[in-house]
Amino acid sequence: MEDKKNILTYEGLKAYEEELENLKVVRRKEVAQKIKEARAQGDLSENAEYDAAKDEQREIEARIEELEKILKNAEVIDEDEVDTETISVGCRVKIRDMEFKEDLEYKIVGSTEANSLKGKISNESPVGKALIGAKKGETVKVETQAGVLKYKVLEIQRSN
Repeated sequence: MEDKKNILTYEGLKAYEEELENLKVVRRKEVAQKIKEARAQGDLSENAEYDAAKDEQREIEARIEELEKILKNAEVIDEDEVDTETISVGCRVKIRDMEFKEDLEYKIVGSTEANSLKGKISNESPVGKALIGAKKGETVKVETQAGVLKYKVLEIQRSN
């Protein structure tokens, strides 16, 4: 089974590469030092510092593995070549919530980069799916558990 492609913007790719580098170069050494210091205290069977350091080491190694998998299957979107006629991954969009008459702005990104608190929504989320392919002036409908939401596309632009 082929792994799913992870769609990333250039900004997302750089952030993951930096996090991976930090985990491998800095955090691994810090945890190794904590383990060494805890071992020096003697009996490991009742050593909370040793157990905590080993847990931290497992978490770091799991995150490194996760990041390497994301980067191995990364497909980077060139935001300079994003079409501003229709919404796609890499676009920044301004939409109007038709029910609440509120303007919202989002960057459409791949699912691994999504962070709604930073205004980054996934192309696989209900709103992201509905927006993909829409043009300026169109109204899209999003089916949610709360009912159907309507958004009018006000603006499409490159996100960089």
